[in-house]
Amino acid sequence: MPASFPPYSDDLNLLRSSAVSAGIIASSYFRKDVKSWTKDNASPVSEADIVVDRFLAANLLGARPSYGWLSEETVDNPSRLECDRVFVVDPIDGTRAFLRGEDCWTVSLAVVENGVAVAGVVYAPARDELYDAVLGGGARLNGQALQRRRRAGSAPVIPAPGAVHQEMQASGLTYARGPAYPSLAYRLVQVATGKLDAAVARRGSQDWDIAGADIILKESGFSLQDVCAGPPRYNKRDVRHGALAALGDMSLKPHVHAALIKVYGCPAVPSDQVSHPSS
Repeated sequence: MPASFPPYSDDLNLLRSSAVSAGIIASSYFRKDVKSWTKDNASPVSEADIVVDRFLAANLLGARPSYGWLSEETVDNPSRLECDRVFVVDPIDGTRAFLRGEDCWTVSLAVVENGVAVAGVVYAPARDELYDAVLGGGARLNGQALQRRRRAGSAPVIPAPGAVHQEMQASGLTYARGPAYPSLAYRLVQVATGKLDAAVARRGSQDWDIAGADIILKESGFSLQDVCAGPPRYNKRDVRHGALAALGDMSLKPHVHAALIKVYGCPAVPSDQVSHPSS
């Protein structure tokens, strides 16, 4: 690692302060008459997304000009592929919820080094919940160690698309349908809190959707996996991922992974490019 790079903990401090400032900016647009439009992929974007993205780019790259930049709301610059460390940013994850006035949208930020998330923040301003983690340093919620809490004996809680529910039910799994939080980052970290026992994502989520949550899960003792290819790698030329699952209870893995593979399949890639998930 180049000597000029700061410790991961310094990067986390930068992400944390930037996320709080970004949350204040976004909140000034929340539940207001905000301009919005639809992108080419049919997903919504608002003026708040763009303003927050510009703030984060100025703040983060101003502090770390040698880092690469990958954001949902910035035209991709392939120069990021030459960078050892890269900011991965979703200025407002859950824009649909934001525009509907729902409170579970987040600011999701990560630093990725050589394809692995090493620091991350998922901040839900309207819920006053700031999740953060740094590689080797644990995960926190509002500054306190993040601990999973579940009621003993209760059925697993799992939100999922309808077709995935059908497959899990057909496999004989007994569980309760959970709330499908529109922010994928927020949904994933709820596995670490214990509010959810599993969280899944259909094929097509992108680096900025998951990198911040990934490190928080990892530092909480849980893993996020592509059900076909294992742990996700970031800052590749193609930033899209296959179907993903985060599990709080590994006994759910056969049912959840099989359901996702049945519904979404696995991409055809050369066998020498596939890292097989651990059992």
